[in-house]
Amino acid sequence: MKLPTPLGGFVLCRVRLRAVPVGFILCWLAALACGDVSGSSTSVLSIQFDSLAAPSVVVGDTLRDTTGAVIMPTVHAFNYKGDEILSPPVWFQSPDSGVVVDSLTGIVFADSLRSTPARIVATVGGLQAIQRVDVTLKPDSLTAVTGLDSLSYSLFDSTLNVSPPLNVTLTHGIAPNDSAVKSYIVSFAIVSQSDPQLGQLVNDAGKPSVVDTTDASGIAGRAIRLHPLFLHSTSGVDTIKVHATAKYHGAEVKGSPVQLVLILKPRS
Repeated sequence: MKLPTPLGGFVLCRVRLRAVPVGFILCWLAALACGDVSGSSTSVLSIQFDSLAAPSVVVGDTLRDTTGAVIMPTVHAFNYKGDEILSPPVWFQSPDSGVVVDSLTGIVFADSLRSTPARIVATVGGLQAIQRVDVTLKPDSLTAVTGLDSLSYSLFDSTLNVSPPLNVTLTHGIAPNDSAVKSYIVSFAIVSQSDPQLGQLVNDAGKPSVVDTTDASGIAGRAIRLHPLFLHSTSGVDTIKVHATAKYHGAEVKGSPVQLVLILKPRS
């Protein structure tokens, strides 16, 4: 066989051809095709829409956290390797009335009340994820429902050492024409007890928790789990004091902090 030379001439070359199995050629071609994954590292396989930092948005305001900062929804996108894709293009919307959502930032504004939570939809490529947010009234006042309660504790049965809920109510407007503020965060803190390990704030499931969300009646509360081992005396009366606080735009709502007192008595 003649091959061209750099000067334009030809040189003779003897070539020996070996038979190559057809199956090998087909596999080689398939490998070339599968190996071409250009752009796949930025192709979105899954998305994750993080929970919103507040359960509700006040009508006439934007969605904010307890410090008063405007909440920017966070969406994560992942490629086929499970690696996060930085700065994916996200489009936000809501199919529901009561809220207006900025399509680029996801900032939520409430323009009217609604009875059920509004859906906030995040779209990346052809994938969608949803979070929900309630629309509520502006919180104006926080007051005690059960400002003083008691617990008859047992030294032997720990199931008897959880107090009734210490409740507060969050309202909008001035009594008697006030209205309940639902789906709003209230924080609780033990501010006085004879030993730092004596009492612990817990939720309805008995798990440690220092925040609650108001129900449809505007009520929030936390119980106290007592650890009698840390009582200074098991024959007398002791107390634990709790403060409940609600904030709007980072400032404490009128009445905050509300003091709640639990009296501890040995079970007879």
